[in-house]
Amino acid sequence: MAILDHPPVPPQSDPAGESTARGWRRARKPLIGLLICLLLLCAAALTGILWLQAKVEGNLQRLPDTFSGLTDRPAKPTSGSAADAVNILVLGTDTRSDAPTTGAEAPGWEPGQARSDTMLLVHLDGDRRSASVVSIPRDSWVDIPGHGKGKVNWAYSFGGPSLTVETVETMTDVRIDHLAVIDWDGFKALTDAIGGIDIYIPETVEDPAHGIRWEAGRHHLDGDQALLYVRQRYGLRDGDLDRVARQQAFLRTLLQQTLHQELRKHPEQVLDLLTLFSKHASVDDDWSTTQMAKLAASLRNLRSGDISYLTVPTDGTGMVGDQSVVRLDPSRDRDLWRAVREDRMGEWTEDNQDLLTPDVVR
Repeated sequence: MAILDHPPVPPQSDPAGESTARGWRRARKPLIGLLICLLLLCAAALTGILWLQAKVEGNLQRLPDTFSGLTDRPAKPTSGSAADAVNILVLGTDTRSDAPTTGAEAPGWEPGQARSDTMLLVHLDGDRRSASVVSIPRDSWVDIPGHGKGKVNWAYSFGGPSLTVETVETMTDVRIDHLAVIDWDGFKALTDAIGGIDIYIPETVEDPAHGIRWEAGRHHLDGDQALLYVRQRYGLRDGDLDRVARQQAFLRTLLQQTLHQELRKHPEQVLDLLTLFSKHASVDDDWSTTQMAKLAASLRNLRSGDISYLTVPTDGTGMVGDQSVVRLDPSRDRDLWRAVREDRMGEWTEDNQDLLTPDVVR
């Protein structure tokens, strides 16, 4: 029996009423969010603000008033390394549109027409020697300001980018510095632009939703195949949680295979990839190209091996009414978000190795 996946919304707003028909279109693509940020930043360091203004500013869609209407936000640390840390919320939505931003820009967003089916909090350490990518499962059962309890991905449907930021800040007490929303075409385009990517699958699994059998062994994936791999949910032992692990493993492999190797050999590709993917990203209107350039310079020594990938601690899955949900682990969650706020993620990951995404996943 199919499990409904939609918040209680007015008749005109049904975030998941078309989930079956649109399931093949859902791009579980956290990697593009981090790549957009890193590619923008690397290109800024290489070519300067003028190039950014000419090539990036004209392509990037801006999300107006993402933060301006928010009140009672977590305080930004004013001293120590935490004051220099940067927290970027990266979203991937499940609605296609004629615009290359998947309806992410505010003028194109309509209540009930999209959900943030991929959600990452990217934490850049204050000393820029390491970074952490924390996945928040889309079905996490949380408080949505003004709407009561619900799945975290409903926030985007109810109130767009601004409510999503408010919801994440409420659940984490972490102040979000910037927001990026990515479309699924960008994911495919990047994978194809670099000639595909190699992924190792340790055991054969079936994807009944798409009629695909993934044989154990190494696979070379193009953009379309990569989408099928990272969005699979059914047929995996732990469903959404396994899918998150796949996304993070793919992201790690992509960064190692591409940014760490090929782009070092051919740095001019950074410019091509940046131009390509700035067409597929929407960012908050407070994030200027000047800020991107400065952040790029501070990240010049960051390597793919310095990035940790993990999922917010959970107590497994369950049911709330007709909704299949992921239950968060309050005590461990508090410790995690405290480590983010205090810029102690290196120490925290050393003590919580069980939450790190392994190199090879199903």
